[in-house]
Amino acid sequence: MATSVTLEPAGRSRWDESVRITVRGLAPGQPVTLRASLRDEKGELFRAHARYLADGSGELDLTRAPALGGSFSGLEPMGLFWALEPEKPFLQLMKRDVQTPFAVELEVLDGHDPEPQRLLCRTVHERDFLPPGVRREPVRRRRVRATLFLPRGRGPFPGIIDVSGSGGGLCEYRASLLAGHGFAMLALAYFRFEDLPEYLKDIHLEYFEEAVDFMLQHPKVKGPSVGLLGFSKGGDLCLSMASFLKGITATVLINACVANTLVPLHYKDMTIPALGSDPSKFKLTESGIIDCMDVWDSPREDSQHQSLIPLEKAQGPFLFIVGKDDRNWKSEFYAHIATERLQAHGKDRPQIICYPGTGHCIDPPFFPTRIASVHAMLGQAVFFGGESGAHSRAQVDAWHQIQTFFHKHLNSKKPVKHSKI
Repeated sequence: MATSVTLEPAGRSRWDESVRITVRGLAPGQPVTLRASLRDEKGELFRAHARYLADGSGELDLTRAPALGGSFSGLEPMGLFWALEPEKPFLQLMKRDVQTPFAVELEVLDGHDPEPQRLLCRTVHERDFLPPGVRREPVRRRRVRATLFLPRGRGPFPGIIDVSGSGGGLCEYRASLLAGHGFAMLALAYFRFEDLPEYLKDIHLEYFEEAVDFMLQHPKVKGPSVGLLGFSKGGDLCLSMASFLKGITATVLINACVANTLVPLHYKDMTIPALGSDPSKFKLTESGIIDCMDVWDSPREDSQHQSLIPLEKAQGPFLFIVGKDDRNWKSEFYAHIATERLQAHGKDRPQIICYPGTGHCIDPPFFPTRIASVHAMLGQAVFFGGESGAHSRAQVDAWHQIQTFFHKHLNSKKPVKHSKI
């Protein structure tokens, strides 16, 4: 019987969907190495591998068989995806064009390292980012530069604005995947895209107000309000939006600061200065990677709290997704400051989910964990923190929590379909 490897579902799956990998036609107890690889849209190579033993019937099922070493160990059915590492150090796996899939090559080789290995079989599986039936519509309305993703069906759908971090550009992959779970998603750019400013000098909240108005006026978006999803710098922008703008019901913040960061924020006749920082406090790890943890001033010690976002005006509820080992800044500390300030002004206590072993960059499920990568603004490798296995499990759970939160608070009747870990 020839050796074969199969993935279920066959041929193609969504990136946030788990797959079942099975190898058949092996000898009982045969040692094999499984190797996964893909090339990103710039041609950069990412690879992962793990060593296994076939069972007594000559079959290998990754949902039952633990890895004996390699890029990971233990029972990790999706390890060959989340453990992908760049051939060139500190590259980040990004999906820039969600209309095309990533092609993942999976090989089965005879034996374990360092023994010579013979290729037994191989297959290619496509992982896509635009779920079936989801429509992608570029948005160029007045100043707003964005992409709207609409789920399959007639709608209207609960609407969410997705605001990314300080890398700039138009980041669509989180929004496109969430649209497959029943949300009308607006992936919003705010600098370094088309005719938007190339660099952040200051930010005007009126731009984000236009985005909210666009969503509330769209016939496929369920009113009378929308949700916000913000990561890193996008998180404090979402806090500011929830504090000053109308038409916002629920906000999810992924490793966000409770103060305005990086550049001044303007809205009408109001200005919030940026939280102070001291570049001389940059540290280098043993590997020569920048650690930013101690660079930022404490929001509590900020002069008269000028950079703190005025949460007394905030429209909740809020969900804080926190990496306990975030080394970009003190996300857990910031979430607790936000809780104190909200409750001091009679607001409901926000939900905080804190993940041990998890760093700053919490992506959708099965994205390779970004423990360290080149920072878009600094142009140097930055330590983001976390441990690969724990971080990967956090990404799966956080994805479920985000959907559950928005389905509850944006009045969607669609149940949450959980992916298997």
